Amino acid sequence: MENHITHISRGDLEELRDAFNRIDIDNSGYVSDFELHELFREANYYLPGYKVREIIETFIAGDTNKDEKISFDEFVSIYQELKSKELSESFRKCISRRDGIRSFGGISGISSEGTQHSYSDEEKVAFVNWINKALANDPDCKHLLPMNPDNDSLFTSVRDGILLCKMINHSQPDTIDERVINTKKLTTFKMTENLVLALNSASAIGCTVISIDAIDLMAGKPHLVMGLLWQVIKVGLFADIEVGRTEGLIGLLGDSEKLEHLLVVSPEELLLRWVNYHLQIAGTKTINNFSDDIKDSRTYFYLLHQLAQHGREDHKKSIKIDMRGLNERNLNRRAELMLQQAARLDCRQFVSPHDVTSGNSKLNLAFVANLFNMHPRLQQVHTEGEHLHIEGETKEEKTFRNWMNSLGVTPHVNHLYWDLCDGLIILQLYEKVNIPVNWKKVNRPPYPVLGANMKKLENCNYAVELGKTRAQFSLVGIGGENLNEGSRVHTLSLVWQLMRRYTLLVLSDLGDGNKVGDQIILNWVNTTLSQKRKDTQITSFKDKIISTSLPVIDLIDVIAPGTVKWDMVKRGDRGVLSEEDKYNNAKYAVSLARKIGARVYALPDDLVEVNPKMVLTLFACLMGHGVKKQPDVTKQPRI
Repeated sequence: MENHITHISRGDLEELRDAFNRIDIDNSGYVSDFELHELFREANYYLPGYKVREIIETFIAGDTNKDEKISFDEFVSIYQELKSKELSESFRKCISRRDGIRSFGGISGISSEGTQHSYSDEEKVAFVNWINKALANDPDCKHLLPMNPDNDSLFTSVRDGILLCKMINHSQPDTIDERVINTKKLTTFKMTENLVLALNSASAIGCTVISIDAIDLMAGKPHLVMGLLWQVIKVGLFADIEVGRTEGLIGLLGDSEKLEHLLVVSPEELLLRWVNYHLQIAGTKTINNFSDDIKDSRTYFYLLHQLAQHGREDHKKSIKIDMRGLNERNLNRRAELMLQQAARLDCRQFVSPHDVTSGNSKLNLAFVANLFNMHPRLQQVHTEGEHLHIEGETKEEKTFRNWMNSLGVTPHVNHLYWDLCDGLIILQLYEKVNIPVNWKKVNRPPYPVLGANMKKLENCNYAVELGKTRAQFSLVGIGGENLNEGSRVHTLSLVWQLMRRYTLLVLSDLGDGNKVGDQIILNWVNTTLSQKRKDTQITSFKDKIISTSLPVIDLIDVIAPGTVKWDMVKRGDRGVLSEEDKYNNAKYAVSLARKIGARVYALPDDLVEVNPKMVLTLFACLMGHGVKKQPDVTKQPRI
């Protein structure tokens, strides 16, 4: 194995190590074979599923350890093999280009060998330009913007937490109540509060913030800043790239596919289908990736031409794309001419000519996603006179999905039911709540062509068995087949119990040896409120007074005195509030909870509607935060 490693430059090895560590979230030194697809994604190279399956089959055949796990050295060996094959050049350039890669000191605590972290100058420039445009008119960011893409101002700009909070709201509007953000007289304490708010809010929208804390961000550690910003930006770019939100995507179904097939397709693959949809209409060659296949800019010229040709949504005069750039022989010059046309559609974002000609897959993916969001140009689909329709994701489903993704499960969960139907995500969640999983009993991809569903069903049966025997969950009437079929009711029941157990783990040492149940939490809430003469007592987690959010706000005032700005809180006439005032109180309460350090996944709607399940998780998180000795806020635990 040493021979493999010595043929790879230090810069290449660093990039491979960083990608590997992002998948190896438990720091075991191994990733499972079924995580290889996600490992390639983390390395910013999007391989078709069948290619990854071929690689896995080859690996398993030659796996001398027969442990079905891939060590870093074995991953490096796979990488070396790819270098001598058709995919080698694009793979190498995507994950280990030395041009434009900045390295900086510091030994990784994850690796016993130690490694320097690195970041891409091209990506830094792209992020800076995107942020400059997104927040250009925000008065709270005047002291930071515009940033200079040619220096390291991006890394110092996150120090006070304001920019991160604003970017989270840009990607997912109203995630943070901006009344909670500290914008004046920014002491270290107030800046740290903003950073804690940003990290907890990023987690709530599905970003993985494991091993990042406020101190890291205040120090402007480049690889952590870049990694967090990319996750936040990607959440915004991908928000509408799902069938439930953009029904025109149904038109991307293949001839023999059913609607459920499209539900499990990732946003990256949907974008690829979308591009090819327009290329087919244009009568030109389709593509397989956003790296090698777009380097000559031909795809983009034809795509821009199709998007402009269909007219603009605002009904103004259509824009005619100048296609003469296709005749330019110099690829960098051709890419520049193409981007000039993209600018006419207000879509010159994320990529430079060099990013196109070098095939930077991450930035080209972002470029295409922004194109989709600005100019989707998809038609509604009708079959035999019937309009195809799919129910969008509910707020509860989105909360569960974001919770899973924030824990770093692989692969990324795009659809709550279909992505769980092979049991693998559920089994990973069991480990997150301290339920041991015997992975030798688990079937992992690639599944055989014949009998694939049987293998998935066996996983689901094992998941239900663990829930009943080890987790002591209430799973009456739930069998593996229900999970395997994507049953909404049964899947939600199990997922809720997993999330509840995860939330209550923080209280595991607070029950005097007894299991912490709902009544213990309820008693603590009322006792804590009464100690400070608060009159907002609750009788249960269904109490209608919770719809005002006043019990939550009062509780936060007790836990963190001075945090609540009372002029922001509506108490109404004799406790009667309008729906608008209730929602504003709820937004304020949820953001305050996150600001003081509680990892809250509940939404403002959960308080207004008094959703007892999510109300329980919110009070449990506040209890876990409140009963501990208040730590120095500048020494937040890693999350």
